[in-house]
Amino acid sequence: QVQVVESGGGLVQPGGSLRLSCTVSGILFEHYAMGWFRQTPGKEREGVSSIKWSGTSTYYSDSVKGRFTISRDNGKSTLYLQMNSLKPEDTAIYYCAASPVWKEGIPISSRDYNHWGRGTQVTVSS
Repeated sequence: QVQVVESGGGLVQPGGSLRLSCTVSGILFEHYAMGWFRQTPGKEREGVSSIKWSGTSTYYSDSVKGRFTISRDNGKSTLYLQMNSLKPEDTAIYYCAASPVWKEGIPISSRDYNHWGRGTQVTVSS
């Protein structure tokens, strides 16, 4: 049974930082690309960032580039998202997902991801 569990969300002021974690079990974590997505009510799920199984290649959406950093620890089967300089428009439910596919240099698509967590709420507000 595959389990994907996000943690680390919360309420933070604009300009602040949060670190999300995602622990995965039931699959060979090091064989999967991993991604972070986010969604707000009434909007489509947005691909935020992804990382190749080896950690040697990453992707960031234009909206978070330079502020967010994705990383992974294959020994702990854990994915991270360090979020700095947070803005109110970063407010969303953040989802972690696993994909057997890596597509270099193009925006990530939820269609390529087949194992999902339930999400963690991030709220950026003063």
